[in-house]
Amino acid sequence: MGIPAVLVVVPVGLLFILSGLLVNLIQAVFFILVRPLSKNMYRRINKVVAELLWLELICLVDWWAGVKIELYTDSETFQLMGKEHALFICNHRSDIDWLVGWVLAQRLDCLGSTLAIMKKAVKSLPVIGWSMWFSGYVFVERNWAKDENTLKSGFRQLEDFPFPFWLALFVEGTRFTEAKLFAAQKYAASKGLPVPRNVLIPRTKGFVSAVSHMRSFVPAIYDCTVAVPKDQPPPTMLRILRGKSSVVKVHIRRHSMLELPETADGISQWCKDAFVTKDALLEKYLYKGSFSDLQKKDIGRPKKSLFVVICWLCLIVYGVVKFFQWSSLLSSLEGIAFLVIFLVLVTFLMHILIQSSESERSTPVNILTQDPVEEQLLQK
Repeated sequence: MGIPAVLVVVPVGLLFILSGLLVNLIQAVFFILVRPLSKNMYRRINKVVAELLWLELICLVDWWAGVKIELYTDSETFQLMGKEHALFICNHRSDIDWLVGWVLAQRLDCLGSTLAIMKKAVKSLPVIGWSMWFSGYVFVERNWAKDENTLKSGFRQLEDFPFPFWLALFVEGTRFTEAKLFAAQKYAASKGLPVPRNVLIPRTKGFVSAVSHMRSFVPAIYDCTVAVPKDQPPPTMLRILRGKSSVVKVHIRRHSMLELPETADGISQWCKDAFVTKDALLEKYLYKGSFSDLQKKDIGRPKKSLFVVICWLCLIVYGVVKFFQWSSLLSSLEGIAFLVIFLVLVTFLMHILIQSSESERSTPVNILTQDPVEEQLLQK
């Protein structure tokens, strides 16, 4: 991490961690006091509280780095987005796909009700992981024997959700890298499957479970394809913190749950076919440079995230100044040493958060193969 990045990470980290811990505390209080009495009342309160934290990250995307997120979809889908429950399936292309989804959700007024199925390790991340747990994210261990019941329970919890939610499921199971693509191509060729060029082979058990348990109350699947222009580096948290802009293009097609087959095998094959189509769409995009079949929708850049960050900044600065006046922390060597240690800790925590988003450090995914060498490649 270079010096310019550190100079940004420390103040941003102070703001994010201090405000985030306050948000986590508020979430914990309402979780203990309100949720046992009314789960839906807790969800309504948590929607507002969680957004106060998540909007800070959106502000970094929109107002600090100026990342441009372009949405391509048909008019009917655009009108329904944010007004209905939906299951999102998306290629896991960049390090910040989840954050791109948050930006879209914020534009369509359902940021606080975005959910995802994520690896269990995320739950332990300070501030951000804790806020996701309080918000009802589903965390899995990537072990089907353990995850099957976890997923069923998580889906049942959503049956009475009081306002539209988006549930994101990255069916590839891991973030895209060239090494994983090579292994997936080798595996597909050995099994006589369509050889992917831009996506990985989907792991469909979670998708089948989601469709089977939610088709009665979730009307739609949003098939989301994320692409980054060839002439630009993919966005990462570190690039965003450094204020480096980029463009992310998002293509969404809506499918009614009624379109999907009834059997588990049929649902699984539908998902595999969807990723073959997604692969072809990405190939077309790389060749032509655009999603030519759908128009770009104007999603704007609301000032709400900027306003929230300014409010947090004023509150945190006021609180820190009052704390120093009350404690006289800077008047002793011990106090100065404590402050330095705290700043180092903040930098370390931010370093962990940044590293956790990097695709090269993503958790290996076990894919059953006959070749132990191929198995090793697929797990890198």
